[in-house]
Amino acid sequence: MDKKQAKERAVKLRQVISRHRYLYHVLDRQEISDSALDSLKKELFDLEQKFPELVVPDSPTQRVGGEPLKEFKKVSHFSPMLSFDDAFSMQDMRDWQERILKLADKKEIDFYAELKIDGLAVELVFEKGILVTGSTRGDGRTGEDITQNLKTIEAIPLRLKENSGGVVVRGEVFISKKEFEKVNQRRKKKNLSSYANPRNLAAGSVRQLDPKMTASRKLDFFAYDLMVDVSTHEKRHEILKNIGFKVNKHNKHCRDLKEVFDFYQDIQEKREKIPYEIDGIVVLVNSNKLFDKLGAVGKAPRGAIAFKFPGKQATTVVKDIKVQIGRTGALTPVAILKPVKVGGVMVSRATLHNEDEIKRLGLKVGDTVIVGRAGDVVPDMIKVLKDLRTGKEKHFKMPDKCPVCSSKIVKKEAVFRCSNPYCFAVKKKQFHHFVSRSAFDIEGLGPKIVDRLINQGLVSNPADLFDLKEGDLILLERFAEKSAANLIEAIQSRKEIGFSRLIFSLGIRNVGEETAYDLASHFGGLESLIKASKQELERIQDIGPVAAESIYAWFKNKKNQRFLEKLRKVIRIRDQKIRIKNKKLFNKNFVLTGTLKGMTRDEAKDKIRALGGNVSASVSKNTDYVIAGQDPGSKHDKAKKLGIKILKETDFLKYIENRPL
Repeated sequence: MDKKQAKERAVKLRQVISRHRYLYHVLDRQEISDSALDSLKKELFDLEQKFPELVVPDSPTQRVGGEPLKEFKKVSHFSPMLSFDDAFSMQDMRDWQERILKLADKKEIDFYAELKIDGLAVELVFEKGILVTGSTRGDGRTGEDITQNLKTIEAIPLRLKENSGGVVVRGEVFISKKEFEKVNQRRKKKNLSSYANPRNLAAGSVRQLDPKMTASRKLDFFAYDLMVDVSTHEKRHEILKNIGFKVNKHNKHCRDLKEVFDFYQDIQEKREKIPYEIDGIVVLVNSNKLFDKLGAVGKAPRGAIAFKFPGKQATTVVKDIKVQIGRTGALTPVAILKPVKVGGVMVSRATLHNEDEIKRLGLKVGDTVIVGRAGDVVPDMIKVLKDLRTGKEKHFKMPDKCPVCSSKIVKKEAVFRCSNPYCFAVKKKQFHHFVSRSAFDIEGLGPKIVDRLINQGLVSNPADLFDLKEGDLILLERFAEKSAANLIEAIQSRKEIGFSRLIFSLGIRNVGEETAYDLASHFGGLESLIKASKQELERIQDIGPVAAESIYAWFKNKKNQRFLEKLRKVIRIRDQKIRIKNKKLFNKNFVLTGTLKGMTRDEAKDKIRALGGNVSASVSKNTDYVIAGQDPGSKHDKAKKLGIKILKETDFLKYIENRPL
């Protein structure tokens, strides 16, 4: 990017960031996530670092917060309440330390690390040990007088333990996860919209004109700074505790950057168990003398930095849109992104699902977008930032011919498909599906090896896999004798398969894991399923006319019949009838999301089904419970919106074992 392009981009970024910061800080409202806004700010910061001449006085990187609200009296701060620049990686932290060491003319320094709580920064002024003024940060120099509201927070002392002279304390007002849920539950009962996050709720609560409303929210407070002349930041925390303030028990003195990294990792692992929301740690130079000497640049002190946890959303640019062909011939548009870290993982693609989704987003090639990911799924496109358009963006059009076999593309409802059932791309995807984890689950047989086997003519349909010998694989380039033996052993170990897994492996359109299980439970064995009529299929719970037609047509297809005949000669199918221990969960509908620790997804499903329950792939108003593991995704969010009970893995086990939750 040359200087002219950088200048144009910086102007756009400043406009967009300023708008979202106003929504966030002044109106307590947000249209994009914190991590997405952080990503935009980081891009602007990096541009200004590369081209210092682009820095202007009103840049979002040069100021702190929003203007004070008119409803409250203005209060000038004891000294500017600055905010921090952000670091998103260990290298960012090393670069920060290097800048400090140069300015300080030192070889090493120690640090003090604190949790970065998702709340609202405030300043408290005490005279003769009594609280006289409490204010928001506002624009950094002038805040809003919210003294009466802050007095409702139990964690803020109205009188200090030691009757000293004038004392100025700074800290964070926040709300716990538990209280946040309670407030939203009360709002739901009144048919009011839920608060998006705890920070918005805390900010809105301290800005209530009626202190009784603030008191009802049960806000909390941690003190993190004291305007007093002592040698270290750590000592300030000790004094704060001695004079009656609650300081965060997790905060820690770190002798060097390695200890900072260890602290960061430790807190990240504990994050879900901490009863309030945090989005990283704040790291400060421990020596107050050095901290003051380093001074500030723009809005931020040089001697402190916010080391953020990986955001679940980030902003990037769509370089291109390409089309992938699935096992049923369906075309899926995929955005090719300028690589960006999302949730700690570098991503370069995001699914766009179908043409309707592109139209809904209003997406063009070249757009700046917000992408997000939950768990280990392919990132989704969240939003297009149209304010950052330059006019050079291009519209995308779905192809009218298959990009692999050049056959005609047909559209049915929202789905585009290749009209050629023997398309090479479809054939490969069917193979990939057949060996996948929920189907035959053949270890070591990934898409790349499958493609090589097909390209070399060693297999023409999945049944051929079970006839492969070690010598066949050794002929493949870069395939050693040992790896060939291991793969053949893995294939042979999967010659016996449960009936529901077999059905799923066939790749029948509209048949996912749950439908496959329903079919296996109803028919028990393959012969009964093959002979089933469309009417009989439709009588099965959760199988409608569309799925029934797909299943019936698949088993009546001569090519599929020949494939099944060949497959049955090389594998053994375990018949499957539902075995219900008792009906504790009879007709209860469950959805699983996130990673479970003590059991696999399949084991959890078996436990539910053995007690008469049903498992679904998606959340709906008919869902009774959502079981949430680590890193739950959009299903968890949808369940919260619908008011569906969410069980942690431990709660689920207690529930099915008749233990109290």
